[in-house]
Amino acid sequence: MGGQRGALVRPFAALFPGQGSQYPGMGKELADTEPAAAAVFRSADDALGFSLSGLCFEGPEAELVRTEITQPSILTVAIAAFRAFSARGGAFPVAAAGHSLGEYAAHVVAKTLSFEDAVRIVRHRGRFMQESVPEGAGAMAAILGLDRQSVERVCARAAEGEVVSCANANGPGQIVIAGHTDAVRRACEAAVAAGALRAIPLQVSAPFHCVLMEPAALRLSAVLASVTFCDPSIPVYTNVDAAPVRSAAASRDALVRQVASPVRFEEEILKMAQDGIDTFVEFGPGRVLAGLVRRIRKDLRVFSVPDASGLAATLQALGS
Repeated sequence: MGGQRGALVRPFAALFPGQGSQYPGMGKELADTEPAAAAVFRSADDALGFSLSGLCFEGPEAELVRTEITQPSILTVAIAAFRAFSARGGAFPVAAAGHSLGEYAAHVVAKTLSFEDAVRIVRHRGRFMQESVPEGAGAMAAILGLDRQSVERVCARAAEGEVVSCANANGPGQIVIAGHTDAVRRACEAAVAAGALRAIPLQVSAPFHCVLMEPAALRLSAVLASVTFCDPSIPVYTNVDAAPVRSAAASRDALVRQVASPVRFEEEILKMAQDGIDTFVEFGPGRVLAGLVRRIRKDLRVFSVPDASGLAATLQALGS
């Protein structure tokens, strides 16, 4: 196996998806065919004290979409995909990043956090985020066809004393907003009036990445303070600053601030490209981030490892 690693020489950055990529059956094929992936699922089950693997492989979907289950599930599938890739001779990434929850997987790969600690942390994170806002009091929506500055102006006018703001800057013309339910509705109407192509309400359980999440950030800070962090072995580019962190303290701080701050994914990818990275591999369920990277910069190479066929194709492509 060690001899195979030298064949995969093209430098790449590892990317890890966030909430919304989950589906019943995710990771099962990898666990069935790749011993390294199966070991990750066993570790998750042991760390959490229940069969997370069973929920990933079989559902039901109603349980899988609960935020405190969704977050450890996606993290586990992402790390299972990455470790299967490594076990098959895949080179180690030169950098890592993730979308929201995915930043924890990036830190596991960078050895900032152990996988077992990370999977327990994100279960807490999911519960804290869910409990920060009463059900139905918050909402999120995707605004298509307006730039971030225009969306920010729309949100400022639509707030009317409530909270609505940019939550995710995912790529050109794709901004997600979050806040109080009525404020998000007003912002959607104003965005369309201002020229947005569409304003699409999202099926989410809470308004993530806005100031309504500050209670969750405070609770998460106490959990993170109790966990051992190491300096990342590779740069991890953060959502909150769109810049790399290289120390344990900065990594912990960015994860706390991330909860109630916008995900600056487009800036993150552009910064990585500016730093010389032109190839990305998304590990985990779905191919959402691969699609976003292509929208951000059409000249960037991007591959996905959601399953066994994606694993084989990516290994072949990076070895060519």
